[in-house]
Amino acid sequence: MRPLVYKKSERQPPKEPEVRNKMRITKGDRVRVLRGEDAGTEGTVMRVIPKENRVVVEGVNVVTKHKRGTGQEEGGIIHYPAPIHVSNVMLLDPKSGEPTRVRRQKDKDGTVERLSRKSGQPIPRSQ
Repeated sequence: MRPLVYKKSERQPPKEPEVRNKMRITKGDRVRVLRGEDAGTEGTVMRVIPKENRVVVEGVNVVTKHKRGTGQEEGGIIHYPAPIHVSNVMLLDPKSGEPTRVRRQKDKDGTVERLSRKSGQPIPRSQ
């Protein structure tokens, strides 16, 4: 008869707290792609993924997926925009249409407003 052997359970590393990244770009903004295959193209932000620091821009980084057909759905080739890193896009100035950095300013009533660095114009949030 063999003696009982107790196995030590593997220790799980402590979970790191989720870091909430500040995103200066929101859904509906017009941006220009600065780096990569689609550099120079402009588009509208369709989705923002703050946990991964990524954005999905309409018509940029379009990838192809081959989908197998099932009983209910038809298969085929699907084209859809994949996320790109937020550092590769820049917000467009509402006045001149050129890429600009963003500044934040608090109004008297306490709301935060985004301002263009180049022209000083407020950048409206489209929601």
